[in-house]
Amino acid sequence: MMSKQPQITALYRYPFKGMSAESLQNVVVQTGESFPSDRRFALAHGTTVFDEKHPQHLPKTEFLMLMKNEKLAALTSHYEESSGLFSIHYQQQLQVSGDLTSKAGRQTITAFLQNYLGEEVRGTARILEVPGHMFSDVAAKVVSFINLASVQELEKRLNTQLNPLRFRANLYFDGLPAWEEFNWQRVQIGEVHFNCLKPTSRCAATNVNPQTAQRDQQLPQALAKLYGHTNLGMYMRVEKGGELAVGMPIHRLK
Repeated sequence: MMSKQPQITALYRYPFKGMSAESLQNVVVQTGESFPSDRRFALAHGTTVFDEKHPQHLPKTEFLMLMKNEKLAALTSHYEESSGLFSIHYQQQLQVSGDLTSKAGRQTITAFLQNYLGEEVRGTARILEVPGHMFSDVAAKVVSFINLASVQELEKRLNTQLNPLRFRANLYFDGLPAWEEFNWQRVQIGEVHFNCLKPTSRCAATNVNPQTAQRDQQLPQALAKLYGHTNLGMYMRVEKGGELAVGMPIHRLK
């Protein structure tokens, strides 16, 4: 049953672009920023031109990611912020670990991913990180929201089950009618204020089942056919920072 007040059901960050989600119970966000360490690292193709001294937003195709590299979904990764240690498991078995803040650690992780992805990598891959830079799909630093009722409505229309993690959002919530989030302009959660930047246009990454690493849907095409657009979710910008936690209510502001 839908609650009267929308509330947060789950929080996630994605420290390494294209790799697995990390569940959070709470997080502190700063004005104009996303979740700490969200999309902090990315694996770039050897052909990618990126100036680390003057970082600019690049299209997702310059990096290894789920839209093109569904094999990444078969890996489970974890980043330990205090030590910089990044570990990758496959079928619950540790494959590699290394300190992403050190040159040697990055080389270890890169070598594993280069070998794992094989010919999907253009040239010699390298891990990128620039303090303060976010390897997001959009140029702005954002927090991505998903209304679970919208996912459920899509499931009914397609007569299938969809793991909400397909949509790789930071914040999942329930208690709001399907698609009502598209009418938001500003919302408040605790002390945190958000401005709505724009709806999230979905790409082929959502076709990948995060549990099987298989492309078993055509969700952008399905959204376009059913609703006349490819949007599901909202990109939000932090207007005023503070703490977010699972279970907190969401209030729409005028």
